[in-house]
Amino acid sequence: MAKPKNEDTSEEAKKIVDDAKNFIEKAITDIGKTSATKQLILGTASGWITGFISMKIGKLAAVGLGGGVILLHIASQKGYVDINWDKINKKVDKITDKIEKEATGKSPDWFEKVFLFVKANSYYSAGFAGGFFFGIASS
Repeated sequence: MAKPKNEDTSEEAKKIVDDAKNFIEKAITDIGKTSATKQLILGTASGWITGFISMKIGKLAAVGLGGGVILLHIASQKGYVDINWDKINKKVDKITDKIEKEATGKSPDWFEKVFLFVKANSYYSAGFAGGFFFGIASS
């Protein structure tokens, strides 16, 4: 069986991404046109799923990150790795300053879009928030 060409694969991937983007945009615009009850149900369901998945991924990420830090410290104590903490702290400070400058210099566009969506679809947003916390609690 012949391998697909890279161009064919990238065109198919672009088409899939475009289709998904169009579907999501259509779903978002349709939410505001439904009844308050339906918005609450959809918001609660999607919030619960998001909260549940966030907690599962968050727990996995915390275990991986925590385990990595512990292994790094053990390797440092045993002499396998020499960590230059002053250099790391300087880099972290530079990155923090850069992020702070960007954050205060201009407001992000995505935040404004989210705020407008929440304002326009208050029932869905309230359901989503409640469902999100249900998802966190049930994980």
